[in-house]
Amino acid sequence: MSTKPNWKIRLQNELEQAQTAREAGNEGKTRVCARRAAGIAIGEYLQRNNIPNSSSSAYNRLQFLASLPDSTPRTRQIAQHLMLRVNEEFKLPIDADLIAETRELVEILLDESH
Repeated sequence: MSTKPNWKIRLQNELEQAQTAREAGNEGKTRVCARRAAGIAIGEYLQRNNIPNSSSSAYNRLQFLASLPDSTPRTRQIAQHLMLRVNEEFKLPIDADLIAETRELVEILLDESH
């Protein structure tokens, strides 16, 4: 019997919370949960690649990922989308599905689909 690593469980929980928030019409919470999920994936990516980064903040990890010289334009774009703030109506200023983009980021960084 194989068990999922802790990071996978935490990632899945955040993505499920993001989906629940979206279904409740709370795009602000959707963004926060998607951002935390991305932070978990980035942390795993950095660890796998022996890239030092002591921050546990998802936002700081997104900034760090976007600044890495070998980050792809798509990786940078997803990171930028996840760092956006919602407006007064709790909507993103762009048309983006942050849950789908977070799943794409996990696939890009870790070669795993979620």
